Amino acid sequence: MKNNKNIRAIISGGGTGGHIFPALAIADEIKRRLPDAEILFAGANNRMEMERVPAAGYKIVGLPVRGLIRRFTLENIRVLLDFLKSQKMARKIVRDFKPDVAVGVGGYASAPVLRAASRMGVPCLLQEQNSYAGLTNKMLAKKVSKICVAYNNMERYFPAGKIVNLGNPVRKIEISPELHAEARRHFGIKSENPVLFVMGGSLGARTINRAVLSKIEKVAHAGIELLWQTGKYYYNDILEQLEGKVPENVHVLDFVSRMDLAYNLSDLIISRAGALSLSEICVVGKPSVLVPSPNVAEDHQAKNALALSNAGAAVTINDSDAGNRLIDEALTLLADKIKLKTLGENAQKLAKPNATEHIVDEIFKLIS
Repeated sequence: MKNNKNIRAIISGGGTGGHIFPALAIADEIKRRLPDAEILFAGANNRMEMERVPAAGYKIVGLPVRGLIRRFTLENIRVLLDFLKSQKMARKIVRDFKPDVAVGVGGYASAPVLRAASRMGVPCLLQEQNSYAGLTNKMLAKKVSKICVAYNNMERYFPAGKIVNLGNPVRKIEISPELHAEARRHFGIKSENPVLFVMGGSLGARTINRAVLSKIEKVAHAGIELLWQTGKYYYNDILEQLEGKVPENVHVLDFVSRMDLAYNLSDLIISRAGALSLSEICVVGKPSVLVPSPNVAEDHQAKNALALSNAGAAVTINDSDAGNRLIDEALTLLADKIKLKTLGENAQKLAKPNATEHIVDEIFKLIS
């Protein structure tokens, strides 16, 4: 490998936590192995990576790139102009930074950066988290050397010879009694009651939030603690609807930055069925109730959830049924310790805890 230690890597993409956190996991593993490595992120202006990446200690440059509006509108002309501007900026970024490798994790910023890098002879790698490939990654497939995926049958979207199925890179998460105790202090949970952790993703999930809100009185008297990540979009609205009467056992947060502590604390998790969330749930071996989002391409969250349900590793509830069933099902499960244990153990059997290390192995091979 070049100079043993002094490599340069550019990592591009983002938009949601499902893209950002794998990117950070890859960056952390590179730095763990090579502390002197230089890593530069490229993201889309006004997207959450511009906040999350610097908070994790990495430098990021923003591009004006954004997505097309999926209806006829003159605004798409401006979207195209922003893309062309982003391409020009990306060429300068790659020229100035001189990376040894470029990694794309999906999201708007990946396209201009990896296009520029590949044209300048920089080896490129894609990491696709989902069972249904995103548009950006499909567009870039011919330009990259290696494509890391987390599901089988991805030859539908990518050249078979470039694919390696290694799983999704997830954050290092330790589960221990010490962290469980720290988590109770961190979230201000004083009782020893079971903990239900509701996470709708980094941006929140309207259906899940409404389902919780509709049964909040039942939760208040259920003998549990509810750790509720609403997402920033919904946080203020939910507090308004609660009218300042938040039950003592309900802990409402817009975003959970210490997911390691939340996982340690959780006896049961309610979640959407995004690829990253499911990968982490399996790695930590936690039981879950999954509510797949219906607003995703080719209904891939339903397929993700089905893979866990069929393995006896999760319970799945349709989005349309969540309002009536979600909280009742969760409370029933929390009272069934044997079922919780079985779901958690089966989830852990599906885990690929070393995915990040294997993906970084592939990155280093490209540099070599």
